[in-house]
Amino acid sequence: MPAYEITLKDQARECVDGADAYAQEGQLTTFFRTASARQVVDCWSIRLASFRTSEILAVRRVEGSVVGPTVGCDHLAHRDLASRDDLTPLAPLRSA
Repeated sequence: MPAYEITLKDQARECVDGADAYAQEGQLTTFFRTASARQVVDCWSIRLASFRTSEILAVRRVEGSVVGPTVGCDHLAHRDLASRDDLTPLAPLRSA
């Protein structure tokens, strides 16, 4: 499952696992999970995370994500996290 790595102005990195699309919504860039057969963002897409567009320096697609939608970059340092017991997927974030 794909993920996106976002680099912010303050050089912080955020990752959105489970996202397979993103789009600008007003002042925010929102990351979505779409149905596997569909490749468009529509009313059935699930919003996972949003970031202020003016704070984003780079967006990079990363293949091979952690199981379940999460926000964070731990999976970039540890590609084989499936064997770890302490990982529980976070609930998807919702934007207003």
